[in-house]
Amino acid sequence: MTTPKTALISGAGSGIGRGIAQALDSAGIRLALLGRDTHKLEESRTLLARGGPEAMCVSCDVSDRTAVATAVQQVLDAFGSIDVLVCNAGTNVRNRKLDVLTGEDWDRMVEVNLTGPFNLVKGVLPSMRQRKNGLVIQICSISGLRASTLGGAGYSASKFGQSALGLCLGREEGTNGIRSTVIYPGEVNTPILDARPVPVPAERRAAILQPEDVAAAVRFLVELHPRARVPELVITPTVDDFC
Repeated sequence: MTTPKTALISGAGSGIGRGIAQALDSAGIRLALLGRDTHKLEESRTLLARGGPEAMCVSCDVSDRTAVATAVQQVLDAFGSIDVLVCNAGTNVRNRKLDVLTGEDWDRMVEVNLTGPFNLVKGVLPSMRQRKNGLVIQICSISGLRASTLGGAGYSASKFGQSALGLCLGREEGTNGIRSTVIYPGEVNTPILDARPVPVPAERRAAILQPEDVAAAVRFLVELHPRARVPELVITPTVDDFC
């Protein structure tokens, strides 16, 4: 078995995306770091263990279908292939309850959390089909498995959609050698917590999942023999109940 050679990671400028970049870099995989903030992407690249000489930073808003298509082509031109796609970019808003959730905030969550992964999948899938090989990982949320009032109706709805996208992708493309996994993390200590209506205490942040925990799960999937697939993977903090 040969380890995949290249990976495209969205939302790579911070949090889980940055952790995934570090984990896959240490596995010897060339990286395309995708995100809206070029400065943050460059910061992620400087943190790579191998110094990031083979990593490329691509500024792109995943909700912009044309921009995504251009970004994917840039990566394909530079690397020749995208063996792993990690759809990680996501967002939430502060006013989450239905009585205060605005149409604009709803639209933005759906655009980033659901349309964004769709745009990336549509952009990358043709080249994976051509090679009869590829792995697509959706960094979803426990809110995409169980609707959550903590995450909010809009966030949960968008994440349920992302889950369905990943599951349908795996069922449709398995015969083309393409594997698809949906990861459902519980609470993770990332900047998205800053959008919570109530601040998350430092002790809670320390007890929940850290970006490197989700990154370790992604590396496991990447290094798994292609004869095996993991359609869904749930990872939650030990301090939280799950049943």
